[in-house]
Amino acid sequence: MKDVLFKHRSIRKFRAAAIPTEVLRECLEAATRASTCGNMQLYSLVVTRDAALREQLAPCHFNQPMVREAPCVVTVCADVHRFTMWCEQRDADPAYDNFGWFLNAATDALLAAQNFCVEAELHGLGICYLGTTIYTAGEISRILELPKGVIPLTTIVVGYPDESPALTDRLPLEAVVHYEKYTDYTAAEIDELWAEREESELTKRLLEENGLDNLAKVFTERRYVRRDNLAFSASYFALLKEKGFFNQE
Repeated sequence: MKDVLFKHRSIRKFRAAAIPTEVLRECLEAATRASTCGNMQLYSLVVTRDAALREQLAPCHFNQPMVREAPCVVTVCADVHRFTMWCEQRDADPAYDNFGWFLNAATDALLAAQNFCVEAELHGLGICYLGTTIYTAGEISRILELPKGVIPLTTIVVGYPDESPALTDRLPLEAVVHYEKYTDYTAAEIDELWAEREESELTKRLLEENGLDNLAKVFTERRYVRRDNLAFSASYFALLKEKGFFNQE
């Protein structure tokens, strides 16, 4: 288990080999053992193996080849629909159509997703999370026919790796861990925490390719620019309303 966690890497190239049904089922069952709010399991995992459906989903993920090449694409959804139906069928009055319960469902869903990924890697499979899900959640919802109360959060491509990339660097532990209370950073500490990454060969190559003078600008001027951030945020916010997560009555 330690080797799996400490040697995790995102895989973007996959062999064509199908995932055995029993292996996929074990990964999905591992997902269901994740912690969950009130044992409500407020999530759904939409498993797409059909090549034609993966073809439809590919543009939603900016046509990254791995969506077509991986034998399995799992769309991870926050889902209050199923629990609401159960309540209503038993004459109980559900009140899960609001933002607070979107957050509970999102937490459930992402915990289940990580359990799924760890189990997949234990079986020798490779995985990659796709952040593009948030950008095109409305179209993904249409393709997968998601009902009210169900909204995509992330997507996982999974299959047998056809590459072995180097481990991605991480900030030092001191960057993300605060003992007892949050301790804010000084400017000098920020410089120190990012120093190794900023001085890496990868960063030097990125700066040269993008014609920029520092790594922060790669993020703000190339990868995640303000106009896109605002547009994607607005579209996801609108979908949250459409899916019924904003009842304030």
